[in-house]
Amino acid sequence: MKNALAKIIAVNTLFFSLMQSSMKDDLANIIAPLTVRPITRWPFFAFLGGAMFCLLASSTCHLLSCHSKRLAYIMLRLDYAGIAALISTSFYPPVYYSFMCIPFFCNLYLGFISILGIATVFVSLLPMFQTPQFRSIRAYLFTGMGFSGIIPILHKLILFWHQPEALHTTSYEALMGLFYGLGALIYATRIPERWMPGKLDIAGHSHQLFHVLVVAGAYAHFHAGLVYLKWRDLEGC
Repeated sequence: MKNALAKIIAVNTLFFSLMQSSMKDDLANIIAPLTVRPITRWPFFAFLGGAMFCLLASSTCHLLSCHSKRLAYIMLRLDYAGIAALISTSFYPPVYYSFMCIPFFCNLYLGFISILGIATVFVSLLPMFQTPQFRSIRAYLFTGMGFSGIIPILHKLILFWHQPEALHTTSYEALMGLFYGLGALIYATRIPERWMPGKLDIAGHSHQLFHVLVVAGAYAHFHAGLVYLKWRDLEGC
């Protein structure tokens, strides 16, 4: 009986010792990045700001564009600027956290997408850009901005093919691209209302589906950003 009791006490002591050691390691992993290797959050916050600005601009556009022709003209440009901001800032977390240890490529990719985003905003200010004839052009322009992100993603995979985080974030980014691309396709082709004219004017038309897919894409990218932060917090350069 005494031997059995002694064994139980020994096992419990060992268990709690291991548990205490594990808790110390977990606590160290949480605290160490904040005290030893702090990683800046501005690229992640820039993406969140771009996403919120895009959705706010779109909501404002839909709310106020019926006020007058002049206000609709202004609101549509605000809407296009919001889309460009979302696409541009979506590049910031993957580019910065993937290439933070290689400043040349980090600055190159960030500079490229920033200039492309600004140029897209200026193009969207042109009066002819708002006409129905340019509906497909608008979709292709914004889609082209998004697809330009394939280059830094492939570069990331080449450099960090051995890192699980690189594959994990790429899967989220592929899902984001799928949502954005599908949304742009639905927007440009006006599916499904082109097949059922007049039946989807209130709910279920392409523009609503487009917005749902944009939110889904941004949410997928948000999770990719969390993986980037955890990766760089723990490993740094």
